[in-house]
Amino acid sequence: MTYVQEVMAMVKQMNPAEPEFHQAVKEVLDSIAPVVEKHEKEYREACLLERLLEPERSVSFRVPWVDDHGKLHVNRGFRVQFNSALGPYKGGLRFHPSVNRSSMNFLAFEQTFKNALTGQPIGGGKGGSNFDPKGKSDREVMAFCQSFMTELFKYIGPNEDVPAGDIGVGGREIGFLYGQYKRLTNQFEGTLTGKGLSYGGSLVRTEATGYGLVYIAEEMLQAHGRTIDGATVVVSGSGNVATYAVEKAEQLGAKVVTVSDSNGYVYDPNGIDVAVVKEIKEVRRARISEYVKLVPGSTYRDGKKVWEVKCDVALPCAIQNELSLDDAMDLVANGCIAVAEGANMPTTREATDYLQSKGILFMPGKASNAGGVAVSALEMSQNSMRVHRSFESVDQELREIMKDIFHQVSGAAEDYDQAGNYVTGANIAGFRKVVKGMREQGWV
Repeated sequence: MTYVQEVMAMVKQMNPAEPEFHQAVKEVLDSIAPVVEKHEKEYREACLLERLLEPERSVSFRVPWVDDHGKLHVNRGFRVQFNSALGPYKGGLRFHPSVNRSSMNFLAFEQTFKNALTGQPIGGGKGGSNFDPKGKSDREVMAFCQSFMTELFKYIGPNEDVPAGDIGVGGREIGFLYGQYKRLTNQFEGTLTGKGLSYGGSLVRTEATGYGLVYIAEEMLQAHGRTIDGATVVVSGSGNVATYAVEKAEQLGAKVVTVSDSNGYVYDPNGIDVAVVKEIKEVRRARISEYVKLVPGSTYRDGKKVWEVKCDVALPCAIQNELSLDDAMDLVANGCIAVAEGANMPTTREATDYLQSKGILFMPGKASNAGGVAVSALEMSQNSMRVHRSFESVDQELREIMKDIFHQVSGAAEDYDQAGNYVTGANIAGFRKVVKGMREQGWV
């Protein structure tokens, strides 16, 4: 067996029953195989891949909390600190029933390469809990967040690990988490990002992942003689990433016709009204089906996916493995020319391979959803320097970062005779940066 094959077998043996982690690792190893082959003797002797694929630290803990009826609940919390070769661990906290050890390992592993692509001095980590904030009162969410942070604070800090938000963790949750962190440590510091503007947050942080997704999708399209201006776009999800992807795509001239949640999707032939989506999801915290009650001419399809809608560009922004092989076939049949991932690994491996085989432009999440963590790193810098930057300056820097990521990814693919294969390019570009840091820091 090759070194890559040996290491993949080791990962499966050491991490049984972790399909998401196996999927993420296999994609990366398959992509970087040509790089590893060139340096196989050196990498073997240094156990480089073995070290790369083992988290530096992984903790799990119980999170007891009391609901509004006085009933005690217990959830499980996680923090996986995967790699600090390039800087302190950086990655979101996810509160969702799907959170488990496998999903945390996969997300932290992906985050390592994503963060490397931003060019910012940050390593990779991820955390969260199987707690579901949907349907909970503000007091219940606060009780959970305070209990969660009472354990997590032992492992984080501005120069050690700086969490942010993710699915189920927005401004409300970050506020409760930061308040408890400050209470426990007596420190007002940049340990969490995504904070409110009144206590150290950065402008554009809320919009960053969705905006960045559209910026890199536009770069990809322009490199192939296309543009998002005038394109019909389908977006899955209706959370933070999806909402601001819709907003930016429409600002650049696209017509976005769908948003969705786990129950079904909304189709609006006149273009999604992003103000209505914000009202439903950010103010009312309701289901996206409410959209059709507020916007005449729109329809709701219960239990269906957005991929059945005719489009030019698809932006999956919900959750991992939401876009299957059958969905990819629907996209191709409906005239889609480009897919850019807003969520983390939302496309199955089979679907990715099929889309690429059909000549569909495909930008993987570790490149295309890096905007959020890029602006998080800018927030860390602002916190360290005690400064505040304008929306326009941060947005412009985000756009430049996403443009640079595209050229890194494109260039790395070309270096290994894989021009246009942005999956391979993203993995190789991120891998080369992380490995350089690891090699220079010795056997740690």
